[in-house]
Amino acid sequence: MRAISPGATVGILGGGQLGRMLAIEAKRMGYYVAVLDPTPNSPCGQIADQQIVAPYADLDAVRRLGALSDVVTYEFENVDVRAVELMEHAGVRIRPGSRALRASQHRLREKRFLTEQNIAVTPFAAVESAEDLAAAAERLGFPGVIKTAAGGYDGKGQAVVHTRSEAQEAFTALRGRELIWERFVPFVHELGIICARSESGAMVTYPVTRNIHEENILAFSIAPADVPAPVTARAREIAERVAVGLDFVGTFCVEFFLLPNGELLVNEIAPRPHNSGHYTIDACTLSQFEAQLRAVCDLPLPAPRMTSSAVMVNILGDGTGDHLMGVPQLLSDPAVALHLYGKKHAVARRKMGHFTLLREPSAQTAALLETAREARTRLSWGTKVLT
Repeated sequence: MRAISPGATVGILGGGQLGRMLAIEAKRMGYYVAVLDPTPNSPCGQIADQQIVAPYADLDAVRRLGALSDVVTYEFENVDVRAVELMEHAGVRIRPGSRALRASQHRLREKRFLTEQNIAVTPFAAVESAEDLAAAAERLGFPGVIKTAAGGYDGKGQAVVHTRSEAQEAFTALRGRELIWERFVPFVHELGIICARSESGAMVTYPVTRNIHEENILAFSIAPADVPAPVTARAREIAERVAVGLDFVGTFCVEFFLLPNGELLVNEIAPRPHNSGHYTIDACTLSQFEAQLRAVCDLPLPAPRMTSSAVMVNILGDGTGDHLMGVPQLLSDPAVALHLYGKKHAVARRKMGHFTLLREPSAQTAALLETAREARTRLSWGTKVLT
């Protein structure tokens, strides 16, 4: 497959913050960018050369994006797989392909793929009926996590259940969608690893991150994770097996639970750049977004190297105002890099941006995390810009 050089057009399905950061990298490298997103002036559309404003299921709009683009990729996995298949059938170069998307956007298919690859996952069962619910409770026990098989993110579409009555409530609330019951596993840490694989089969992995969630939304990612070397090696090996097994082209993330005995269970696969990899923009020689572009354009894919220890901190809206306060105080630390996503309204729990705290490679994790927590307290939301 020929390399796609700067001057060509990269198409992006999805105009959120991941698309925005990918577009910024593409423009830096000399590519043109076209994006399809239903929201006018989307975060990615603010950067792109052209935005097609249309639903992802609008196949005519999908055709237009394909006609504009030399290569197409996507920024999140909840795009309609029919759109990807349509482009493939039309001869459009779209990466990752429909096989990777179909597996990773559906939890049951994803877990079955991983099981076929002899990769450990949390014990699970499909739930389509009240009888399935009772059987899952009996076999997997409590506590459990009931999730929609498709469409959920940041804790949406799932519930932790401790009793049969709670399970029935969750089943009723989520009724009408295909569900999965997962055993709740006691874990030491949640970890993630970013991997990129090119059209030619070149593959690179990034340092493992330790990810800390608050109310089911990622709050902090610490890189590199403070875990033993064998855990890091195992995470890399699993990510590489996933890439080959799905014939994956692009950047993706594998998320894990680290158990007390050192075992890794795969939680899920994200078939695109990931929130936990945002630190790579400021702390690595090759960001996850440049890796995505190099991979889908089949350019050389050099091994990334960390230049600093880092903590990535998400900035969430809280519904109290749309103007971010405290930026001068945050940036009084010269080793803080701020990234805002161009979103107009800071509704509660909405990802509005992130910052990355950089320190020397030998920095102690506990101190780094404490500094990041303190830095986050400098920010707040208000109703007007202070001058």
